[in-house]
Amino acid sequence: METSLTIAEVARRTGLTAYTLRYYERIGLIAAVSRAPGGQRRYASADMDWLAFLLRLRETGMPIQGMQAFARLRSQGDASVSERREMLEAHLAEVQARVQALQQSMQALSLKIDHYRAIEGKVKTKRPSLSGTAPKRKTSDDEHTSKPEQQQRQPALRARAGQAPGNRR
Repeated sequence: METSLTIAEVARRTGLTAYTLRYYERIGLIAAVSRAPGGQRRYASADMDWLAFLLRLRETGMPIQGMQAFARLRSQGDASVSERREMLEAHLAEVQARVQALQQSMQALSLKIDHYRAIEGKVKTKRPSLSGTAPKRKTSDDEHTSKPEQQQRQPALRARAGQAPGNRR
């Protein structure tokens, strides 16, 4: 990799805008970037590695304030390694809870799709009513709605909202 990259090159490689890169520097997510003689920012390989990590934090839903706290701890060097690890462990637990909630939602969607496919198969094989009206009955959406599923989902939703599964407000 080149020894230094312009803000435009970094923007292209990271997908961040030049404005966002300057903002990240202004709020302390990125340490002051070295400058060329003309004053243009020059990003080093280490800056790119840090930006890649910040993007991972952002992609996994860490708020800017959390990223700033992590960056402050990082600036303290090895003295803050334990705190940084603990912070990342807590964030990972939140990400895992969101993934679990998404997996449960995907499973519910798949079940509903299978349910509709089964109904479509039945509808295609049924003969039309001689009277021209269908008998009154529950809709297909009334079926397969279970309270245990909803109760299972609630802990994950509380975790997503920043609460521990057992803590109620």
